[in-house]
Amino acid sequence: MVEMFVYFFKSYGLDGYMKLMLRSTSYTSGFAGGGADDRDPLTSQPRAGGGRSCAAPETNGGGMDLGYVTERIIAMWFPAVMSRNQYRHAQRQAAIMLGNKHGDNYMVFNLSEPKRVLRNEHKHVKEVGWAIELAPPLERLCSVCKDIDSWLAGDQHRIAVLHVRGNKDKLGVIVAAYMHYSSICGNAEQALDRFSMRKFLDDNVGPLRLPSNKRYVDYFAGLLSHNIKINAAPMYLTHVTVLGAPTFQNGGCRAFLKIYEGHTPVYTSGVYSVSDGIQQFTVNVTTEGRKGLPLRGDILVKCYHRREESREPIFACQFHTCAVADHTLSFTRQELDIACNGKFISP
Repeated sequence: MVEMFVYFFKSYGLDGYMKLMLRSTSYTSGFAGGGADDRDPLTSQPRAGGGRSCAAPETNGGGMDLGYVTERIIAMWFPAVMSRNQYRHAQRQAAIMLGNKHGDNYMVFNLSEPKRVLRNEHKHVKEVGWAIELAPPLERLCSVCKDIDSWLAGDQHRIAVLHVRGNKDKLGVIVAAYMHYSSICGNAEQALDRFSMRKFLDDNVGPLRLPSNKRYVDYFAGLLSHNIKINAAPMYLTHVTVLGAPTFQNGGCRAFLKIYEGHTPVYTSGVYSVSDGIQQFTVNVTTEGRKGLPLRGDILVKCYHRREESREPIFACQFHTCAVADHTLSFTRQELDIACNGKFISP
């Protein structure tokens, strides 16, 4: 089993710090079975329209998939391989279908990179996306759920359209997060909507592909239920230990780490030559005269194999410092992005 351990000191004001024994808390997201919304009794079938599909034919929409998540939330997905003309034509078809059904009462929440064609074809567009192959910042999850809720609350005829191009994980993250949000902040009538959201996830998205996405949905659920509390104090990262040697063609690897706070790179390690058969290696982040690397908020750790003229990713891991309840965070291989697929990692 390959694991990564992350060690912290926790800051207490300007005059000092102390080492704490805490643990990384884990929660179960609702659509995976269990969660905060499970306490709502689901004794009725979903409302008419929940789970309906109005997917456009391949010839008309170029692979577009437009379907209802609930009566008032629609998922609009496009494959990444579409040409620019196909995508523009599909957006025009989507605008016609949405306009015929809902008039100007719909807003497109774009979870992907900004696209001018969206603003050209749809009257109301809100850019709420984040980087590909990364989990959304925790604050972004919260703000998107609030934005959707605020838009829908403005008028009973309003519709929220979640737009994604490419991987469906982004749809899964937002629908799962909003399901938790509505279970805490919504009313009893939304219990049926949560049933529809869970069914949509099971039928159309499946398990989240990126472990960090699952982790961030769990963080969000924990914050909503007050099982996790935001900690404003910075953490001091001292070292990172990787158990299990990644194996490349010639055996072993030449590993180095990059650490980001938000999207800002804050640390790059030296290269560690890890020979085949080595069980672990440790990157010491502390330096002479420094307690550790101060970190706060959304953190990304990426491990690469250094080739002569390039680098190749071994694993990546995102976490938020609010979840550091122990001086050590531990992640198994299945909880690491990239490595969970088994590439380069010896069993």
